[in-house]
Amino acid sequence: MATGFADRPALVAQARETIGRGSQSFAMASKLFDPDTRERAWLLYAWCRRCDDLADGQALGHDMSVVADPQARLAEIRDKTDRALAGEATDDPSFDALAVVAKECAIPRALIDDHIAGFALDADGWVPETEEDLLRYCYHVAGVVGMMMAIVMGVPPDDTETLDRANDLGLAFQLANIARDIGEDADNGRCYLPRQWLAEKGIDPENLRDPAHRPALAELSARLADLAGQYEDRARAGTAALSFRSAWAVLAAAGIYGDIARKVAAKGEAALDARVYTTRREKLGWLFKSWRQALNRGQFAPVR
Repeated sequence: MATGFADRPALVAQARETIGRGSQSFAMASKLFDPDTRERAWLLYAWCRRCDDLADGQALGHDMSVVADPQARLAEIRDKTDRALAGEATDDPSFDALAVVAKECAIPRALIDDHIAGFALDADGWVPETEEDLLRYCYHVAGVVGMMMAIVMGVPPDDTETLDRANDLGLAFQLANIARDIGEDADNGRCYLPRQWLAEKGIDPENLRDPAHRPALAELSARLADLAGQYEDRARAGTAALSFRSAWAVLAAAGIYGDIARKVAAKGEAALDARVYTTRREKLGWLFKSWRQALNRGQFAPVR
């Protein structure tokens, strides 16, 4: 495939390593794509992962730390993204990967900027007051990624119905993340639970680790998990517009990641102490279940 990027194979190899180390769930699901879509999904993931790591002071999604210079990191993300999209070398393969996939798939710049806007919210120390605020944040950091991934899968940028369902899946993933990471986020001075929710439970947002708050926090993590499940269900309707292999990959990712939210709800307070994972066996189980779902993807009711 001619792209005009002489180093494309090296960028793909780097991106493959990034997704393999950054997310076993997404790496497994990505293997179900056709070869071209798979490579492009890896390239887009590499940029998203690198931006997230820069913003959160972590490595491939692990070992988050308190960042002392959030605005400087945001400026780096914006500068390297601008340079990459302008065709300039950035000396950062993950940003160069964005240049490749954005050109090959004609990803709208507005979606790329919307994703960066999520990192800007974190850099500004933003906190959600309402559930609506939380969902807006989830759109920026994950929903828009789902939309870009849908375009990588061949969905036209003007197919708003399918892109809305892709956004729903991103929201489901991020809500599951937040439900899973309440304890870790608190240790790093962050809380993505809406202030209205906390007030309803009498929880002090500045002292989330108070043992007295554990039962109420577990209830709120279950509330997040339930909300994630609702968006996961909505997202499935969009798979009717995808090719079989893309639908298979999306449904596998939905099931695998959805299990994280379901486990968080099932574990209760214990989920506040250790990160919840899905096992390899559970992931493999979803590869089979999602294959059957993809064969009958027209069964999922349209969202009204």
